[in-house]
Amino acid sequence: MAQTDLYFKVEVEHGEDERLERIVAEIERQIRKVYIVRSVEFSHAISRQEK
Repeated sequence: MAQTDLYFKVEVEHGEDERLERIVAEIERQIRKVYIVRSVEFSHAISRQEK
């Protein structure tokens, strides 16, 4: 069976009081629900201020 790595850029709007770790954990959990996903790895985040 073939295995392919997919890379996504995801932009998330969130409140300043929300913890980034919780947001990442929920996104990872949702991705793992897809039956063909073998693993999910978070690499880094870049925070931006709204203009």
